[in-house]
Amino acid sequence: MPDTTQEKPIESPKDAKFSKGMPVEVSSDEDGFKGAWFSATIVEPVGKDKYLIEYQTLRTEDDSDFLREEIDTVHIRPHPPQTIIIDRFKKLEEVDALYNDAWWVGVVSKVNTFPKYSVFFKDSNEELEFQHSDLRPHQDWINGKWVTPSKVRLSNFNSSLFL
Repeated sequence: MPDTTQEKPIESPKDAKFSKGMPVEVSSDEDGFKGAWFSATIVEPVGKDKYLIEYQTLRTEDDSDFLREEIDTVHIRPHPPQTIIIDRFKKLEEVDALYNDAWWVGVVSKVNTFPKYSVFFKDSNEELEFQHSDLRPHQDWINGKWVTPSKVRLSNFNSSLFL
């Protein structure tokens, strides 16, 4: 009898299927929010490539409830795994920093007196200070898997900030 089993293709974010109640992160293309990932929960599917989500930190204008929006799957990814625990971050390490209710990608530009770090954000060309508890190792969602970048290329950043 011939083998008719097929390998299941690796899910990409666009093809990912999210279930009701699943914790996710949601991005936006709006000016001022590009590159930010907001924590949310899947409420329900609302079409082939859209889901109704409820933000975990953003509230409605009247502050009566958490904000809900329909989001295309290209702007949704699973919540990153919590298994990575870092005692201390190193200079030039790529991190996600919790700022204004979202996670933003930056690079540790200076290790200050523990537990504080200066983090540089390339997109906004600014440097801000964060507590250790507001940082996490940066990971990318690629082809259905979380991938940790190995090194930051200095050419992407203003190297004078890191001296």
